[in-house]
Amino acid sequence: MNFFLSLHAKVSEKIDGLGLILLRFWVGQEFLQAGYKKLSAGLHAPDWFAGLDFPFPLYFLPIDINWVMAGLGEVVLSLALILGLCSRLSAAGLLFITYVAIYTVHFDLGWAGWSQIETGAGLGFKLPAMLAVMLFVLITQGAGKYSLDAIIYRTRSQHGSK
Repeated sequence: MNFFLSLHAKVSEKIDGLGLILLRFWVGQEFLQAGYKKLSAGLHAPDWFAGLDFPFPLYFLPIDINWVMAGLGEVVLSLALILGLCSRLSAAGLLFITYVAIYTVHFDLGWAGWSQIETGAGLGFKLPAMLAVMLFVLITQGAGKYSLDAIIYRTRSQHGSK
């Protein structure tokens, strides 16, 4: 029995953090693509974006500012998340962007699933809700041991203990 407990402990130690790095990469690349699409379309919001009703406090901002902030936010925060730098803060920022996207675009389209993603039917809130759950996991669990956050923490701990 001790053999199995020891084996379990060794395997757990080796794979600890792999799920979090995969989750960071998956979520990060999704937002990186979305932000890149926005920024590559220019600094002026397209008509479909200009017609959206934004939640407080974003409805006070000019529509072009919302457009650029969404694109920049998605790019910068997703890169930080992929690297595991300020991961909880990055995930929280992306969760806010996801909330705004669900509020403004996706919720009225209903609970559309995978089959509607690339069609004219639009994208309901199922996929953004799944991304929100993934971001919540990263907020609560952190980036894991394969991250810049972990490296910074280890470095500070080593210098603090000397």
